[in-house]
Amino acid sequence: MQAVVLDEYGDVDVLRIQEVPIPEPNPTEVLVKVAATALNRADLLQRRGLYPGPEATFEIPGIEFSGTIESSGEEANKYPVGTKVMGIVGGGGYAEYLVTDERQIMPIPEGVSLIDAASIPEVWITAFDALIDKGNLQPNQKCLIHAGGSGVGTAGIQIARELGADVAVTASAAKLETCEQLGADLTVDYHDEDFVEAVNKWTGSTGVNLILDVIGGDYLERNFRCVAAQGTIVQVGAMGGGKSDINLGVLLQKRLTLIGTVLRSRSKEEKIAIAEAFTARITPKFENGSYKPVIDTQYPFHEIAAAHTYMERNKNTGKILIVLP
Repeated sequence: MQAVVLDEYGDVDVLRIQEVPIPEPNPTEVLVKVAATALNRADLLQRRGLYPGPEATFEIPGIEFSGTIESSGEEANKYPVGTKVMGIVGGGGYAEYLVTDERQIMPIPEGVSLIDAASIPEVWITAFDALIDKGNLQPNQKCLIHAGGSGVGTAGIQIARELGADVAVTASAAKLETCEQLGADLTVDYHDEDFVEAVNKWTGSTGVNLILDVIGGDYLERNFRCVAAQGTIVQVGAMGGGKSDINLGVLLQKRLTLIGTVLRSRSKEEKIAIAEAFTARITPKFENGSYKPVIDTQYPFHEIAAAHTYMERNKNTGKILIVLP
């Protein structure tokens, strides 16, 4: 099969397609013929050697996929061969085939195409986990979602609005209109506006109940200044840097909750549990039209380097898909 194998780390020229053996499923695993994968910031970090994948014979990036079950291990009987599925994996998505535990995969929602489904697993599970499971966002509360035009951001806006919460977002100017169309109540151009000032004005200086942050860096201290007393900040990324100076006095005085969370490093059991919860609670919302994947563009597999360059330039609003041969 064809796969992107990282023999070294660096710029996009290390993304080389090679021929490698098709993996064999273990007893509880399924072999999936991959139709599409999608780019994530984790892929860019892994390419540079900053976010290594699980140990494997070949280091193949890619943490989400859509495809069709080709074969199953002898104990894997949850889904029949031919079922169209999607899911997250520790690595291996940049390949024509992958294997994964059958309990981690999810059926593709009716009304979502096989290719488009690759845009759902990573960012929608991340947003679901941050806003609902970790953040416990409630109707009529206010939340702030940073990078509102990203995959996680566009998913988060929809989830928060469907819950009945009010939503503020930060994004670049070119992405604000999409955020508004998805239901954002307040949009802040982070290049030209101070989101702390804008959010405090929007909330009458009471602050937001929940912040979903993929940026980190100096955003954390600024988040403290516009989150409400007893509010929650859920940190799901560190695009702006992994180190932050924080005022512990504000943390204590406001009685804040600061939660860090990622998907990749979780145990198999944790990933199975969240896939099951997502299938039960979120998948039906795609089928009834409440949610829709936001897709910026598609690249063929052999243009994977161009896709990485496009994401690194922060051009995309929503997801970048990679279509396999």
